[in-house]
Amino acid sequence: MTYLGTPRRRLAAVAVGVTLALAAGGLALATSVRTTDTADGPAVFEPGAIISDYNFFNAAALTEPQIQAFLADRSCLPRDESPCLTDYEESTESQPAQGDGHCAAYPGGRNESASRIIAKVSAACNISPKVLLVLLQKEQSLLTRPSASGYLRATGYGCPDTADCDAQYFGFFNQVYRAAWQFRQYTQEPERAYKIGTVRVGFNPDATCGATSVSIRNQATANLYNYTPYQPNEAALTEPGTDGDGCSTHGNLNFWRFYNQWFGSSQSVGYPTAFNSCLNLVGGQPCRDHGLLPTP
Repeated sequence: MTYLGTPRRRLAAVAVGVTLALAAGGLALATSVRTTDTADGPAVFEPGAIISDYNFFNAAALTEPQIQAFLADRSCLPRDESPCLTDYEESTESQPAQGDGHCAAYPGGRNESASRIIAKVSAACNISPKVLLVLLQKEQSLLTRPSASGYLRATGYGCPDTADCDAQYFGFFNQVYRAAWQFRQYTQEPERAYKIGTVRVGFNPDATCGATSVSIRNQATANLYNYTPYQPNEAALTEPGTDGDGCSTHGNLNFWRFYNQWFGSSQSVGYPTAFNSCLNLVGGQPCRDHGLLPTP
C-alpha cells in the first residue's frame, strides 16, 4: 500500500497471497536469501536490488491480449460474488497528461476490461504491466482470491498501516492508475526517504523491531521502498509462506517472489550492459529522454 505523501502499502496481507499462489522455495539465509527458483535458476532476495529498472519500467513487457491470457491462466477462487479479473469490467475516466517524463494522457472508456485498464495505464505511465499484475496480487490477492473489498483497495494506494484506506482512492481503475502515477512521481522526483544509496530500512512500523542499512542500487527498488517502506526480517526470509514473527512484514518479499515465480528473474535486463544504459531504462528513463532517440 501507499502512504499519502510517502505512499506505501499495508503490511502485505502477511503471507496470505504467497501461500495461495507460490510453493515455498529452498532457503539459505544471509543478506541475500534464496527463497524461490525461476526458469533461469535459483533466485535470491537482495534487499538493495529487488527488481531491475528494465523490468520495472518496461511498458512493452506484455500486450493487452497477453495480459488477458495471463489472467485466464491463474487459478481464481473468489472470496465472495466478485468476478475474477479475467471477467472484470469498469468504465474509466480520462486522465490528463502529467508533464514531461510523467504519465501521458489516459483516454477513458466504457466497460473496459481489467486487462485493457492495466495495458493502458502501463503505456500512459511507463510502468511494466508485469509490475502492476504483481502489485495487485501482493496487495489484495486479486489474481487468485478476488473480493469486493479487494477491488476497492486493489493496489493499496492510500492505505496506511495505522488507519483504513482513504475512500477517495477506492476503485480498481483509480487504484491501478494512482499506483502507476505514484511510481512515476517517485521516479521524476527521486529525492525521498528511500533513494539510491545507503539508507536505513526498518522491518516493521513498530520501530522497536529495528532496521538495517540497505544499499539501494536502482530507482525501481527505491520506488518499492517508498511505496512499502519495510524489508523482510530473518524470520520472514527463513519461513516463506508463513507469518514469520511479530516483526515480520512481507510486502517487498512477496512482490519479489511473485515476480520471479511468474516472469523469471526480476534482475534481468533487456540489453547487454555495455550498450547505452537508457536501453535498459536505467533511472526509469527511456533513450528518448536521454536525447539519444529522435522524438516523433
